[in-house]
Amino acid sequence: MDEVEVVVAHSERATLRVGEVFLKVDGDRARAEVEARAMALAPVPTPEVLWHRPPALAIAALPGRALGRYGRPSTASPAAWAAAGAAIRTLHDAPLPPWPGRSADGLAAVLDVECAWLVANDVLPGGLVARNRRIAEAALRPWTPVFVHGDLQPSHVFVDGEEVIGIIDWSEAARGDALFDLAVLTLGHRDRLGDVLAGYGAGPGLDLDVIRAWWVLRSLLAVRWLAEHGFDPSAPGCEIDVLGAARL
Repeated sequence: MDEVEVVVAHSERATLRVGEVFLKVDGDRARAEVEARAMALAPVPTPEVLWHRPPALAIAALPGRALGRYGRPSTASPAAWAAAGAAIRTLHDAPLPPWPGRSADGLAAVLDVECAWLVANDVLPGGLVARNRRIAEAALRPWTPVFVHGDLQPSHVFVDGEEVIGIIDWSEAARGDALFDLAVLTLGHRDRLGDVLAGYGAGPGLDLDVIRAWWVLRSLLAVRWLAEHGFDPSAPGCEIDVLGAARL
């Protein structure tokens, strides 16, 4: 009998691996439904959905290895990162999913709450939070919505050599800002942004300052959630490092 491996587990969801099957259990049935629907619609490689019985989703394991992980150096080649950029472009050029995503106004309201919490709980100095809040504002502008993955960490992109063979964890997929996906992919590997953009290609609205603003905005919004769910946002190269390195 195959052993059961706990891949990740917290109060919102858990992922178990049994042999070549991943079993995801999500307390939010709507989020699990989005994941299954997004993988069916996305024009990029995704895991095979074996069955879906809310709140559980069973998917086949992918071969290959993750492009990278936050807090660790990536050993993937520049060509592999460029291939990830090309896959993202394919996703962003696809028809929009039928459900909406978050708005700039909605994100601004959440950002205010999170910044206040960071200061009130002495998680970060007030001056550091205020400086990053100003940088983050550049991301809160009107954007043309595209089909975004919504949580495109490099650990969610699987490659075999220089080929993307699968992208996992689609529960945050929606309509959104293309630059957000590019920022999440490179947040912990900011030196790889050039490789990603080489594969993604040029186009209107491709603003490096906005990508940097999304690095900051995503970090400000993530610190509390990560800390409260057993993750460490202060690990080298991760969210708090991003905030400390940000410059106006």
